[in-house]
Order: sequence, then structure tokens, then C-alpha cells
Amino acid sequence: MTTRVLATGIAMGESPRWHDGRLWLCDWLAGEVLTVDAAGRTEVVRRIEGLPVSVDWLPDGREVYTTPGGVVVGPHLTPYGGTGRPWNEIVVDPAGRVYVNMPGSMPGEEPRPGIAAVITPDGETRDVADDLWFPNGMAVSPDGSTLIVAESHAARLTAFTIAADGSLTDRRTWAELVDGAAPDGICLDAEGAVWYADVPHQHCRRVAEGGRILDTVAVDRGCFACMLGGPDGTLLHIVATDWERLDWQHGGGERTGQVLTYQAAVPHAGRP
Repeated sequence: MTTRVLATGIAMGESPRWHDGRLWLCDWLAGEVLTVDAAGRTEVVRRIEGLPVSVDWLPDGREVYTTPGGVVVGPHLTPYGGTGRPWNEIVVDPAGRVYVNMPGSMPGEEPRPGIAAVITPDGETRDVADDLWFPNGMAVSPDGSTLIVAESHAARLTAFTIAADGSLTDRRTWAELVDGAAPDGICLDAEGAVWYADVPHQHCRRVAEGGRILDTVAVDRGCFACMLGGPDGTLLHIVATDWERLDWQHGGGERTGQVLTYQAAVPHAGRP
């Protein structure tokens, strides 16, 4: 089965989310939060300058974003927690706790481990995990008991048990990935498998716990993230960009970013 191009003209898409019947994504280099409908029409719903930017939703329906200056909430981007730190990815668990992460170094710099933190509904921010090698996509199991983190520079998916106070315990390797994988954005499905996007290998891959490969979707450019959605939750949305043609100093250069879709066999589960 092949992919279909749903939308084009994106500078660098990240953080795809299926919410309220539409795909949402953050176009980092354009400074835009977009929605995409089933016909591929895009709409700019927020403008957030700088990067990284990722989005999820609190239980009361408010949007919550990572930004270069901390986590913000709602259409007016009100400060929410983690202020003064450039958080990368975000996921909200069923209890309304916001999990965010941050790499210790950027690509091309001397590698240093990153961290994960939690922002609780009462406004407290605290670090809950360290020694994460370029943490990227995160997902929470449907029952809210497990957080899975993609470590892009360690070729693995790492799991934690979420404690009653939001702390992360029982760290374990959920899957060792093969072929020098660089897992970026991830999502869960109803069989407990993880889809992960891989920029250098230009594919999205579905793996079972332990790392067994269940499906691979190859495209012609770097896959930054993926999300199951659509009417029945089985349509895999892939945000992909030609990494080699990005121009970080001049607003992205060529807009090679796309949203592609692939009909998966198993529907979405968990968060985001």
C-alpha cells in the first residue's frame, strides 16, 4: 500500500495531532500552527515565533504548547509552566499532567543527555527523568500508566511507569531499534504498537514492544513525526521534509514539507 500526499507547501512540519476531526501540526520555520482538513486545505490558527513548538490539549479543551520560552496555554498563549526553558515535545496524560522534554545539545554539537519534566495541574514544574539521548516524541498509554519516549540518538524507545504524583519510575527499554534508527515523533495504536518517524532513513516504522518490525512506510524525504487519525483512527498522517534543503537562517528556504497519509490496519490509542 502506498502513501498519498494530502498537503504541500509546509516549511518544516512537526507535532502532528488529530483533534476535533482535523489534523493539527506545527510548522516550525514558518512560525505557524496549522490545521489540515480531509481535502488538504490548510488554515493558520496560531502564530508562535521561534522553535521548538509542539501542541497537545488539556482535559478542559485548552491548547497547550511548548515554545522557546516555556509552556503556554490557550489562544492567548498564557504562560503555564516550565518558563524560561525551550521545551521540545509535549504530551498530556489523562490526569491533566503535561510532560515535556528537552535535548541536552543540538545536532552538530557535542552530545549531552537531555531531560523530561512534568507540569502538574496545580502549576508545579519538576524534572522527572534525565540521561535521555535527544528525547523526541512521547506517548502515554490509554490507561495513563506508561510514558514512552523516543531517544533519537540512542536508537531506542524508553518506557517509564507514571506514579500517582506524576513522577516517572521503573525506567526500561521498550524497544531497541535496528539499522541505526533515529526515532523522532511517535504515536501508539490499539494493539500496543508504536509508530515512529525517522528523518535520516526517510520512513515511518511500526514496531511491537521489544522492537519487532511490523510495518514500514518509505517516503522520499525525512519523516519528522506521525499520527494516527481520520474518522476511524486508522489513517497514518506523516509530516515529512527534505532536510538537505532547509535554510534555518532564512525562514526555511524551499518549502518541501508535506503531509502524507497511509492506511494503517490498527487504529490510534493513547495520547497524544
